[in-house]
This record gives sequence, C-alpha cells and structure tokens, in this order.
Amino acid sequence: MTRLNNHNLGKLTDDVAKPQYDHKTLTPGIVHIGVGGFHRAHQAMYLDTLMNQGEAMDWGIVGVGVMPGDKRMQQALAAQDYLYTLVVKHPDGRYEPRVIGSMVNYLFAPEETEAVIEQMADPAIRIVSLTVTEGGYNFHPVSGEFDLDNPQVRGDLANPTQPTTSFGLVVEALARRRARGIAPFTVMSCDNIQGNGDVAKRMFGAYAQARDAELGAWLAREVAFPNAMVDRITPVTSPTDIDELAQRFGVEDAWPVVCEPFTQWVLEDHFPLGRPAFDKVGVQVVEDVEPYELMKLRLLNASHQALTYFGYLAGYRYAHEVCQDPLFVEFLLGYMREEGTPTLAPVPGVDLETYRLTLIERFANPQIKDTLARLCAESSDRIPKWLVPVIRQQLAQGGEIYRSAAVVASWARYAEGVDEQGEPIEIVDRLKAPLMAIAAENRSRPTAFIENRELFGDLIDSPRFVDAYLAALSSLHERGARATLEGLASSKGTV
Repeated sequence: MTRLNNHNLGKLTDDVAKPQYDHKTLTPGIVHIGVGGFHRAHQAMYLDTLMNQGEAMDWGIVGVGVMPGDKRMQQALAAQDYLYTLVVKHPDGRYEPRVIGSMVNYLFAPEETEAVIEQMADPAIRIVSLTVTEGGYNFHPVSGEFDLDNPQVRGDLANPTQPTTSFGLVVEALARRRARGIAPFTVMSCDNIQGNGDVAKRMFGAYAQARDAELGAWLAREVAFPNAMVDRITPVTSPTDIDELAQRFGVEDAWPVVCEPFTQWVLEDHFPLGRPAFDKVGVQVVEDVEPYELMKLRLLNASHQALTYFGYLAGYRYAHEVCQDPLFVEFLLGYMREEGTPTLAPVPGVDLETYRLTLIERFANPQIKDTLARLCAESSDRIPKWLVPVIRQQLAQGGEIYRSAAVVASWARYAEGVDEQGEPIEIVDRLKAPLMAIAAENRSRPTAFIENRELFGDLIDSPRFVDAYLAALSSLHERGARATLEGLASSKGTV
C-alpha cells in the first residue's frame, strides 16, 4: 500500500497515471472557493491536463474552504501534499485512476481568514473561481435579489475586514487590491446556475454596494465575471470508493474522487489578467455560453429532478437503476423532447437528440452509483432554477407541461418525509422544516405546496399547471409513483 504524497509518487504502480511535471515547483495563480468533488473532477482536472503538456505552471490552485465541514477535507489533502486520485469509472467496469497535482495549497477560512484574503490580494492571483452550489449565491429564488438580511452577510457588513462569507472574503480582497493599485482578479463561477457569471456579478456587486457605494461602482466597472457551463457527474466519495482504490491499485488516499468519463466545460472568454490555455485541453471557449448552459440546465439537471423523486418513491436508490427501467426512460425522454427542448434555442455544434440519448446512457452508468438521495438534496435551490423556467416558458407558448407538473408533485410527495413503504425519508434541504410543514398539508389542502410563492412565484395562478399538478399528486397518493408514470405514459397527461 502506498500513501499518496509527493515523496511516494514514484512508488505508485504504472496503472495509476501520475503528474508529468514537478508538483513542488508550481506557483499559485488561482484561488478556488468551495473545493468539492466536482471541482476536483473538473476544473482542477483540466488544469492538471494542461500542466502535463508543460504549460500553466504558474496557475496552481489554492483551495479555500468556507463551511465548517470543509476542515476535514483541508486536513486530508494537506496530509497528501494536496495530491488526490481521480478515478474515472467506465460503464464496462474499467477504472481509470489518475493522480491530480494542480492544487498547491488549501486554506480553511474560519481559522485562516487573513491568510485567505491576503492570498487573493496577491498580484500573482489572477482568477478566483467558485463552486459554492446553487444556494451559495444568497439570492431569492423568485426575485433574484441578493439577501441582505442573511445574518452572516449582516455580520460581514458590520465587520468587513473579518468576513465569514465568500462575498465578504472576495470583496475585502478586491478592496485591498484596489487600495494597493493592483488590478482586480477575474471571478469565475463554475456553478449550475443560468448565467452564473452574471449572477455572481450581481450578488458580489450587491454586497460591495451595501458595504461601500464607491467600491460597488468600481467592482461593477472593473471586475470580470465570465459565464460558464460545466458538466460532469461526480457522486459523493464513499468509503467503498476509498477501499476499492486501495485494493485495486494499492493507493492509500483519504479523499479520492470518482466520476463518469464524460466531461464538458463551455467558457466565456473574458479574463483581463489572462487565463490558462484551457482551449488546448478540450474546453470550449466561446463568445456566448447561454445556449449551452440552458441545454444543460433544462435537459440534464432538470432531468435529474425528473427521475429522482419518482425513482426514490418507487423504491430505487441509485440513478442507474432508474435509467435501466424502460418506464422511467420513456418519461425522461418525453420530458426532454416535449417540454425541455422546446424552450431551447439552437445550440451551435450540438445535435440535441444525440445529446438527449447520451444523457440517458450517462445516467444509466452502473459504475457511478450516483445516489438518488444526493440528487434529491437541496431541491429548493434546484427546482426553481432548473424546472420552473421550463414550466413558465411552456405555459407562455402553449406547450406541454404535464410531465414537469408531475415532477413538482413528486417533490411535494417526497417532502412529506415518508416513502411508499412507510419508511422515513431523510430530507436534506436548507428549507427542510418549512417544506415538510407545508407538505404535511398535501392531503388536506392539495395546493398547499405550490402556493409557496417564494419558490414557485405565480404558478398557483395558472389553472393548467394547477390541474396537472393536482392530478399527479392525487395519483401519487392513491396509486404510487410507478402507477402514476404508467398513467402519464398511457393517457398523455391525465392520470
């Protein structure tokens, strides 16, 4: 067994790919906030690929953890000299392990606040990137406005030099660069939000404006926030993944990452201080990201929500199980073809039918073992951003909405917290308590869930949506998830 670190790289077996550069000689150029599995399987992987070609040695990543739970990963990676193993799991059972070396440090912000700010203020840092999840941007799901009443945000505004949020950390670093005559870094969002760069600009701008009007105006004028579309299914690392890496390849890694073979990154080319040559390693650098991101959000991400609640209620626990069931595949393709796709503009260079079928193949990969529990988590951040816009647009243009309405109903049924066998469901959501309280009224007041205008806006005022939602919810209660899907398939909208 070989413990992963710089000293032991040469001891790893030949079937584990290793950095073709000297990891110890890298210098920082990027600070990344929110180091999770996805970042390590995506942005850090692309950068490592570029470094293996002999480029980007001054673009090493300094990770930053902001949440209390990030401390454990910081400790695990620090003990490994910030090296980790990325394992690509192919559908045929083949595992492809590779050590990623593009990270050079990891700072835990709650304990190293000043170090984090000064690292970002360093002129060598030209990009600050983010994977802070959909909920990490602190905006209202319907209005889209920055939440200045958030207690942590209020605390940062009261004490801006000792911040606790990503907004406070980034803006304080920008303020110091401005005061020192250092050009601002680019803020690069890598989260699954439509117009993620535009959203980041509004949110960080709103925080800066609330802190100081002049600073806010400077940020809006001088700081670049490119948009991006990112894609790679990356399940949460399990103890089994750690054990398999050790048993198959002899690598002792405290926190490896597993992912599917597919990966995509479409990036708007807006980097005043420069960027790594990502276009040399497969990143699509384009002028307009929107067609690609809408394709991904409304087909892949919304389809994940379409399969997950129905699948969980029907007794499945993994995405691949659901997507090996013809009934669910028919429902998913029906949603993608008849409801999601009609809301999309043409996507340059993409055949949408091929893309849809590829999604089903990816979801059905039995090696990934993506849990439905993961896909069900934080639904209040996901459904309003990924599925509700499809419903609104389809209502406006007279298109089909019954499958989308059924997905909302399946979420409402899931949020009741008990499955069809009477077993408890562990709801993971920042709005868990109010959502479960509302869902408890589903049988006595069936419209209770969709009356929540904080999540659904004025959809409750659309009779066509309400009728489709109520039909699906009633069927879920009376007949269950599988029979509901069978009814939707046979009757084309009535169950």
